[in-house]
Amino acid sequence: MNPTPSKLLMNTLIPTLADIRNPAFTAALQHKIDHKTKPLGSLGRIEALALQIGEILGSESPVLVDPQMVVFAGDHGLTARGISAFPSDVSWQMVENFLAGGAAVSVLARQHGISLTVVDCGVNHDFLAGLPAGVQRPGLLVRKVAGGEQGTKDSSVQAAMTAAQCQQALQNGKDIVRGLPGNALLLGEMGIGNTSPASMLLSRLAGLDIEVCAGAGTGLDAPAVQRKTAVLREVLALHAQASAPLDALAAFGGYEIATMVGAVLQAAQERRVVLVDGFIATAAVLVAHALQPLVLQRCVFAHRSGERGHEFMLQHLGVQALLDLGLRLGEGSGAALAWPLLQSACAILREMASFESAGVSEKSATDTAAA
Repeated sequence: MNPTPSKLLMNTLIPTLADIRNPAFTAALQHKIDHKTKPLGSLGRIEALALQIGEILGSESPVLVDPQMVVFAGDHGLTARGISAFPSDVSWQMVENFLAGGAAVSVLARQHGISLTVVDCGVNHDFLAGLPAGVQRPGLLVRKVAGGEQGTKDSSVQAAMTAAQCQQALQNGKDIVRGLPGNALLLGEMGIGNTSPASMLLSRLAGLDIEVCAGAGTGLDAPAVQRKTAVLREVLALHAQASAPLDALAAFGGYEIATMVGAVLQAAQERRVVLVDGFIATAAVLVAHALQPLVLQRCVFAHRSGERGHEFMLQHLGVQALLDLGLRLGEGSGAALAWPLLQSACAILREMASFESAGVSEKSATDTAAA
């Protein structure tokens, strides 16, 4: 019997990851954190974050270098069913906004010294039109999966992508990360309609009813959310047999999510810190986790989105986000906002004095804190 497309992909693209948790190293790292000049555990979740980053990078004095924000962009054929408040043209218009430096993530990336790259995974637009052959635009990578000016197919009629296209998207994501400097990857995305495939991936992979997974997306009112949910229920029924992670990814899309899955797998293999933005980026991690559970060790979740399904997604993964600001913009904006917390966690680990080095009595410090 020939293997299924999903099994072929599993064999060729899914890395074998080592467990980053070495008991002796983790104990030494925790000892270093516990003996900083502070009451035990008083820096709360920043201490857990410092421990995780130290484990990922294998260092008791971790340094985050050359952070890379990658915004994966793609269009979705399902928008023909009216599942978004905005027209598909907004996808390419926002990519131009990113490249011009005017989007929220552009501003935040500049503020925090984060390199920003936009990847055209399948936007219905030619960003290189009128340029000489071989000429590229700064900050843009064109990695269209289907070629031409084409997003995914309408998943209410057929699979959003073929197994081969899904494989190509994953490979593209892996190749993109291989070519990036630094040890930290920040995930962003852009694609009108992409809360729909993210919602369906959550429903299928977590076994949840689509009604609790689907939300307002770009700003749908309550009746429109009901119509969107009905369409997504129809799509799920059409692809009822797509239960394996990559089969579900191919059935529901999109190209930007699939490319992001490949990027997450590669970044995890390279032991980069992966800072995950909101609902769509977490959907990519959801798929990557289903393929290789150890990717979660390398992932820091920036924020809990205002999109309804994101909380259920985080619960399914068993993780807690750093921030809860009601964000639902996407683009990687939440990841950029959370970035300084990662820098602070590393600085605390590297630079904060211990009781011994500072000549401070641990007992006195503990007594003073209790008082």
